[in-house]
Amino acid sequence: MQPDQIEFIGHDGLKLAADSYGTPGNQPVLFAHGGGQTRHAWGNTARTLAGNGWHAICLDLRGHGDSGWCPDGNYAIDAYAEDLRQVARAFSKRPVTVGASLGGISSLLAEGEHEDPVFSAVVFVDISPRVEEAGVQNIRNFMSANMNEGFASLEEAAESIAQYLPHRPKPKDTTGLAKNLRLRENGRYYWHWDPKFFSGPNGPREPRRPERLEAAAQKIRCPALLVRGKSSDLVTEENARAFLNLIPHMEYVDVTGAGHMVAGDKNDAFTDAIVKFLHKL
Repeated sequence: MQPDQIEFIGHDGLKLAADSYGTPGNQPVLFAHGGGQTRHAWGNTARTLAGNGWHAICLDLRGHGDSGWCPDGNYAIDAYAEDLRQVARAFSKRPVTVGASLGGISSLLAEGEHEDPVFSAVVFVDISPRVEEAGVQNIRNFMSANMNEGFASLEEAAESIAQYLPHRPKPKDTTGLAKNLRLRENGRYYWHWDPKFFSGPNGPREPRRPERLEAAAQKIRCPALLVRGKSSDLVTEENARAFLNLIPHMEYVDVTGAGHMVAGDKNDAFTDAIVKFLHKL
């Protein structure tokens, strides 16, 4: 199933690219990826949902993939949260949102800090108000390692990913990586996100404010699910349990064999958890 490419307008007029799977008018499920990723991280899950009667929309967050790069470098978490609210308003039905890492935090604030309901349900993928600093630093190190010089080939990029995710089998065919990289005129490949996202005061370098996230979590009233990678270096079992205490009605799935990149590590198990949760709705 090939998606339709569609476009939304962010809260400040920035164009946001997305892939649409399934029939518009069906219950929408909005996917928001993590920092440094693109909408393509959700493709397999989105196809499955579309085949089961949902309308799956995979969004490129601002500064990522084919979405616009913010001229003033506004990659603060508030901008991402407001973008999601703006996109949610474009549907006739309030969407379910599935957010990983940056997308999950943005979803949490978009719903928990808004006086009116934004989403019909929320799924948080390996994120919690309090996370392990070592895991955060691993992400920062990976993102910054080749940010300026890029890669000479897709194979070189694949090797970098393999070193970051040693538990995941290295793909034999690296052509799919081209969706996450930009080939510039100098013949080198660069990650598909605005360098200002990382080097500016916002994005991964924005100071974490766990108390704010905890306050937002306590205001979540819609159905909720937390999907954690059992081997995550970012969200420990203790972090997850503390999050569940903040949202007592939230369901919890711990995916064996998955790290922080749950959907990429164990896509079948991840998709199964999402489908079961949606069927309950």
